Amino acid sequence: MKALHIITGLGVGGAEHQLRLLLRHLPVACDVVTLTNPGSVADGLVADGVRVVHLGMAGNRDLAALPRLVNVIRSGRYDLVHTHLYRACVYGRIAARLAGVRAIVATEHSLGDSQMEGRRLTTGVRALYLAGERLGRTTVAVSPTVAERLHRWGVPAPRIEVVPNGIDLARFRYDPAARRRTREQLGLPESAYVVGGIGRLAPGKRFGDVIGALTQLPDDYWLLLVGGGPEEHVLRRTARAAGVADRVLFTGERPCVPDGTPGPDLPSLTSAMDLLASPSPEEAFGLAVVEALAAGLPVRYVSCPAVEDLPPEAAEGARRVPGGADSFARALAEVRALGPRERTPPAAAHHYDITRSAAQLMDVYAATLTTPSTTPFPHPSPSPSPQGAPSS
Repeated sequence: MKALHIITGLGVGGAEHQLRLLLRHLPVACDVVTLTNPGSVADGLVADGVRVVHLGMAGNRDLAALPRLVNVIRSGRYDLVHTHLYRACVYGRIAARLAGVRAIVATEHSLGDSQMEGRRLTTGVRALYLAGERLGRTTVAVSPTVAERLHRWGVPAPRIEVVPNGIDLARFRYDPAARRRTREQLGLPESAYVVGGIGRLAPGKRFGDVIGALTQLPDDYWLLLVGGGPEEHVLRRTARAAGVADRVLFTGERPCVPDGTPGPDLPSLTSAMDLLASPSPEEAFGLAVVEALAAGLPVRYVSCPAVEDLPPEAAEGARRVPGGADSFARALAEVRALGPRERTPPAAAHHYDITRSAAQLMDVYAATLTTPSTTPFPHPSPSPSPQGAPSS
């Protein structure tokens, strides 16, 4: 089998890193097309030996990119096309059908109740998504929660398969030597109680709530924010205004797999933490929470389908909080008062091992290849409003 993965971009992000990790465990010859932004994850894929093609898409409505994508698919003689993220799903499904590929899979990484990849869920967005979805064979949801959202949207249940995100469990195991080394590199006091936040620094992640919680806690509480994004300058300003800037560290983007980037990687940083706070009110999966659980950390979160879709005993140490600075301040103090805990991964972390996710996806591929889509092409689609046009 030969497969082509099409993704909107390959900058640092959860879906992008998930694709790289997945390709390391799929027993399939895979190439990757990025429509735009061949960032650090593209470099990592190339280092892994994966062929990456940058389509050079100039914008959301760059229709000239479509025939270029069709040519890439035809020349590669792919058996299956797998698309990731909204814009890539729209263009990729059409291009695959035009190129004669009927075995088309799409993964829905980021569908929330009110937004998708930061995009407000308008009638136009939904119409364009559903029109494109019919051109494929299977839509993969990264959690049962996302599967239910897709079904409510109008995707028929038989077309939906759940393949959860996965983690490299061994890499995230707690390492006391890495903890000492990383804390020393970051200048963290030995006695510091380090609260971690992992994710894109964007408004929807609500990391400002954890900064607000820090103002209500003793001076030996520190906040370690791992990630980059447009909200970083706002968060820095918030920390300064609150008088806690000297206890908030920004690490920038930290890949979870070695790629030559200087400084500690993500597993070393989770070893250095004492607790993970996840204040985002709307998640499709909650990968950072699962990574923290794999590192044996207690977790306080506002939204995490990865935990909520499992029995409560599977993720001991992970608890939901209402959100907001006050509730996080109380939750963090309560966890610390319980004293140190053994840094052992709970059952939930083992449940999301990447090898299981790769095996499940292979089952989806096999079913897709044996029963390809019978939807005729071209398919008359609704005329979405301009606000439904895909974006990165």
